[in-house]
Amino acid sequence: MDIQGIEGGIGITKAFPELGAAKAAGPADGAGKFFSELVSKVNDLQIQSDKSIQSLASGENKNLHEVMISMEKASISFQFMSSVRNKALEAYQEVMRMQV
Repeated sequence: MDIQGIEGGIGITKAFPELGAAKAAGPADGAGKFFSELVSKVNDLQIQSDKSIQSLASGENKNLHEVMISMEKASISFQFMSSVRNKALEAYQEVMRMQV
């Protein structure tokens, strides 16, 4: 019996299209690449948010709403990454509890 994954462009691929279905050598490689790209994307959003806060504080940027939007993007992406990590850990723990 052959089990196939869901590859219809639903879920995470719509939120982060650049993290789409990774065609790697194996599932572990694909998962590792997915998580590294996710962490990289979240880090980039955090850095962008910090830069916009600094530009607002220094007076270069006068658009408070743009700063708040970048801060919320960074916050939501971090919360998403945390929930993905928690679900992956729960799945791993469930697999480890299985009796062979």
